[in-house]
Amino acid sequence: VQLQASGGGLVQAGGSLRLSCAVSGTNFRIYTVGWYRQAPGKQRELVADISSGGSTNYADSVKGRFTISRDDIYRKLYLQMNNLKAEDTAVYYCHHPFRGNDFWGQETLVTVSS
Repeated sequence: VQLQASGGGLVQAGGSLRLSCAVSGTNFRIYTVGWYRQAPGKQRELVADISSGGSTNYADSVKGRFTISRDDIYRKLYLQMNNLKAEDTAVYYCHHPFRGNDFWGQETLVTVSS
């Protein structure tokens, strides 16, 4: 299983970024996949996930601002982040469970300047 994430960067508060994660090596369409983040000095936390049927789940802190989506044909996962806040600054990871193990994309740094 390989996850290739992209799309992080530096943005001003109120701005937007879109993260992408390309997945290979699995039957992507049948899995619940998601995005996590880890801010400095904090534990990794779930940002959002999306089931094989398209049901979504969001952390309270991002509801109404972030949108998770998936493209099962091209095996991609997305996170559209709008109205970004300084507290969204973190390293973001895409996540894919597979056969009882957790697979993670590489670190994608999102920095929001206030």
